[in-house]
Amino acid sequence: MMNEDITLDPAKEAAGAQQLQHQELAMEKPSERQSQQRMQARAAAGVQCPYCGTMNEPEAVFCASCGKPIGVVKCPNCGAEIDPDADFCETCHHYIRQDICSFCGAHLTGKEAFCPECGSPRGGIVCPTCHTLNDFSFCKHCGTPLTEEAKLLLKELQRTPEYREMEQLAQELQQMDMVIPISSERDKVRFQVNSKLRERVLTLLARDRGVVNPVIPDRGGEPVDKKVLDAKKHERLEQLAALLEKMAQKPQPQPAKVRNYAMACKPQGVRLAWECNFKHALHSSPCGCAKPQLGGKWIILGKNSRKEIKDDI
Repeated sequence: MMNEDITLDPAKEAAGAQQLQHQELAMEKPSERQSQQRMQARAAAGVQCPYCGTMNEPEAVFCASCGKPIGVVKCPNCGAEIDPDADFCETCHHYIRQDICSFCGAHLTGKEAFCPECGSPRGGIVCPTCHTLNDFSFCKHCGTPLTEEAKLLLKELQRTPEYREMEQLAQELQQMDMVIPISSERDKVRFQVNSKLRERVLTLLARDRGVVNPVIPDRGGEPVDKKVLDAKKHERLEQLAALLEKMAQKPQPQPAKVRNYAMACKPQGVRLAWECNFKHALHSSPCGCAKPQLGGKWIILGKNSRKEIKDDI
């Protein structure tokens, strides 16, 4: 019997090892590809934080890494897209947070009928002055304070020098609006004729009542030139605007506090709008802003202003 030659050919041995290595790699590559595909699918299904770049779960509202809001949230009342940290929908004009009291900012479980901190009803308060239903501490329509906290805040601000000066300027502007100015000699003559006619009518009425020598009160002095009156109005408006700028609300965590302070600062008798720092939009009040916690200020519009106010009341 002849012995078989079992001597290994080095070339064949190297070729076999190379073939075996290729087979092993071929078996591993699908597994690696599948792993990469799973990672890519997971990344595609997740939400990337626009602030720090961290990939978050698809349903995440806030970033797990930096805590900032991500993604889109829909209003539970109308379905409109809103910011995750908004508490008011500017589309349907409803307060949407169930875990925060809209009147004082206290935390709620979502089941209370009344806030345990301020006692305000979850369904809102009807203004005793204009009968508007409100979700906030001041009436969004007429500015009446509706809660005890709002009344105390208003009294506190009314004692400050800035508020008293602001109130005085607003009253002066109201009085100026009631003045009928003259712009020509014809207007001046008409004013004098009307003054004499007024004095004669009041004298006759007084004599009918038995007054022999009636004293007729002055109607308010000499007529005011239109240019002079406009200059005075402009001066008062600039002073008021400077005070409103000084009392502007800075950003702070609780939207309720910003709304309450802003409404308490609002002077009566002047046409104003709330300019928010969120979108720099003009609202009739901070009650219509989705994120008043970013701050804002009252600005004067005037009678002929063309600036658009959002219809949020």
